[in-house]
Amino acid sequence: MLELVISICLGVGLAASAGFRVFIPLLLLSFAGYMDWIPLSENWQWAGSLTAILVLTAASIFELIAYFIPYVDNALDTISIPLATVAGTLAMVTVVGDLDPLYSWTLAIIAGGGTAAAIATTTSAARAASTTMTAGVGNPVISALEGLFSTVLSIVSLLAPFVAVILVILTFFGIRKLYRKMFKRSSLSRKRNNPAVEEQS
Repeated sequence: MLELVISICLGVGLAASAGFRVFIPLLLLSFAGYMDWIPLSENWQWAGSLTAILVLTAASIFELIAYFIPYVDNALDTISIPLATVAGTLAMVTVVGDLDPLYSWTLAIIAGGGTAAAIATTTSAARAASTTMTAGVGNPVISALEGLFSTVLSIVSLLAPFVAVILVILTFFGIRKLYRKMFKRSSLSRKRNNPAVEEQS
């Protein structure tokens, strides 16, 4: 039972990381499986292969670089939510152990995919607000922080799954608070630049 709880916490942490960057948590999970640091589900042993590591490394590098290009990052955000959902689901189902497929996939879709999608949605909205406020100039800073946090959260998830869950909860509150602040500033900026908006409100 304890092993299952640890696996779920690990999956939630990795899924949350996928909400920031799709491939980084999958790469670190693959490497951890390759090194036998964590057990992978029987049907997902391929995820810990050298081939998987090489493919995910290339994908992670491409993703990191692409997010530093203004407006390209916004284009990627249009597909990041479904990709993050898939990545979060895969991360969860890979580590939850050899449960009945019905239970493992249900858990993976709800807890893994749901967590990743929630964070990806919020970060995409925050980037859109940054694009509006800074004409894309501030986006690379956000991208760097997202990549860093995805890496750190993935590592914490692998080393201390319970701590990772706490970080995920704090992350939800922190991101939503930041987004509301950015959205409020963006709304004030539009009202100042367009008095008609302020009169209608």
